[in-house]
Amino acid sequence: MTNDVTSVSKKTKDLSFVIPVIAGSWSIFQLALPQLLLLSSDIIRCIHLSFAILLVYLSYPVFKKNSKNRGLNSISWLNILLGTISAVAAMYLAIDYQGIAFRQGMPITRDLVMGIILIVLLLEATRRALGPALPTIACIFIVYSFFSESMPDLIAFKNASLNKVINKLTMGTEGIYGVPLDVSASTVFLFVLFGAMLEKAGGGKFFIDIAFRLLGKYKGGPAKAAVMASGMTGLVSGSSIANTVTTGTFTIPLMKKAGYSGVKAGAIEVAASTNGQLMPPIMGAAAFIIAEYCNLSYFEVVRAAFIPAIVSYITLIYITHLEAGKLGLRGLAKKELPVVEKVWLKSFFYLIPLVFLLYQLIIERRSAQLSAYYAVLLLTWVILLRELYHGRNQKKPIKASLLSAAKIVWDSLVTGGRNMMSIGVAVAAAGIIVGIVTLGLGGVITDVIDLISGGNLVLLLVITAIASLILGMGLPTTANYIVMASITAPVIITLSEDAGLVVPLIAAHLFCFYFGILADDTPPVGLAAYAASAISKEDPIKTGVQGFIYDMRTAILPFMFIFNKDLLLIGITEWWQILLVFITALFAMFAFASLMQNFLLMKNKLYESLILLISAIILLRPDLMMGWLDVSKYLVYLIGVLLFISAFLLQRLRKTV
Repeated sequence: MTNDVTSVSKKTKDLSFVIPVIAGSWSIFQLALPQLLLLSSDIIRCIHLSFAILLVYLSYPVFKKNSKNRGLNSISWLNILLGTISAVAAMYLAIDYQGIAFRQGMPITRDLVMGIILIVLLLEATRRALGPALPTIACIFIVYSFFSESMPDLIAFKNASLNKVINKLTMGTEGIYGVPLDVSASTVFLFVLFGAMLEKAGGGKFFIDIAFRLLGKYKGGPAKAAVMASGMTGLVSGSSIANTVTTGTFTIPLMKKAGYSGVKAGAIEVAASTNGQLMPPIMGAAAFIIAEYCNLSYFEVVRAAFIPAIVSYITLIYITHLEAGKLGLRGLAKKELPVVEKVWLKSFFYLIPLVFLLYQLIIERRSAQLSAYYAVLLLTWVILLRELYHGRNQKKPIKASLLSAAKIVWDSLVTGGRNMMSIGVAVAAAGIIVGIVTLGLGGVITDVIDLISGGNLVLLLVITAIASLILGMGLPTTANYIVMASITAPVIITLSEDAGLVVPLIAAHLFCFYFGILADDTPPVGLAAYAASAISKEDPIKTGVQGFIYDMRTAILPFMFIFNKDLLLIGITEWWQILLVFITALFAMFAFASLMQNFLLMKNKLYESLILLISAIILLRPDLMMGWLDVSKYLVYLIGVLLFISAFLLQRLRKTV
């Protein structure tokens, strides 16, 4: 028995290099695409999916309970076989590209067999990496397409043949190899790699130190710093769970030490980390997919998303201030704060590649792919120079410094590949749903939702929001967005036109995206809440509920920019107009947050809450008062701001009496 265990352990050790090598090779392949490799988009998608699906089979066991008895690098021969078959199936479109193109729409038996294998193994890989929700939904859509004529008339359409389904999903670019996988392969990977490299180099700690140095001394400082640190980490992370674990390990204990309860400390971190996906330039990888779906430039998407994201974050800092006011908390002592000179001199160079990335995207208007590519190269040089500099100060041999830099870069490449494998299979599996919708289900869904909502746009938005929250309990944000956008965004546009309201396409897509994000802290699943509660040692459900209460400010924003497109800067070009939109949105969210917290300078009186409610409504929906009173938008904004100020002054007066 002992000999058998030793033999198995030896085999496991011998295979432990496989996953890092494959993940690192994937990153190198992706880095070669912008400048070195000239491949067609279809071929790139095939290779991208092959790497992702192979890594999933090598990294995840059949059942999660088995992972307790094995390390990440413990690979069974069955998983090696399944991974290899799935990788070959994913590459089949590239291997027989000319033949498939020649017989497009008329698949032969081999095409059907390879297509079925790909769909089955992709869904199994998705189940292993992300849980059963997404593959279950995809299976329901597939089965529905075959038996749709047997359904009630309202939800029936012509049955699809096996040939048509396999051809749509696996032999073209409208299913598995659709736009989401293309964006993942061409752009998202490089941004995820950039974030992984910055984190491995120590950039995450730098963001936390800077946030605590700037805000830690103020009332409820640790909570304010947690929000700021999560926002800065969200610039390059794009994952609420990774953000929670990265910053929460440090911020949650400090918030508890400062006087916040464990539940509120965890909830603040969850709300901050969840909103990290709102922050450009990555936005949880969805910014690039939104750009493709809406036929907009990446910069236009970031421009539209910028004010809601910034306002949401500043409002969360304001909420932590209100909570600190309720509890009578103070900031950290000076001796507890990082020394800014040490922090800055030791780590300022982490800002260089980040600023360079933003410069490339915003000023130079380069493509997102090239911007991320050059930023990764610059960060590699920064890591090398930093290691040489520190090595010289510590009197290390140059070879040791070079090896240290090489290790950081290699670890970053491996981490980038590992972080991308779940995204790769998620967007591919979501492509199955998108493909089925384009077979004819889309029109049926429009009719059903129209019937349920009674043609009422507000009710439709509520249904979409609830559906996004429910789906988000089992889907990652990007996959949730793809599914909901493909199903409901066209319906929102159609019904809004019927109601005589012009809703920009990007507003409908951002609506779906926002509620997909909020699912990360929505009980009973709320994965970010579970991650935070593991650190705070509190109940995850209570943490999730409190986090969602904090995130109510984010939940009302999508409803508002559907009706008030100024929030997305659509049609607004003058700098003073942009500033006005920002200030009024900020006052609106402050009013709403004070209303939800029932606290401004002190506990609200009923009439003060009523004033705050009216202020928030006026500022977020100026069109309502403009229509009722026939006055200008600017006068409406002034009235809304003055109402908030009046509530503040009333409490100030009560406090001094």
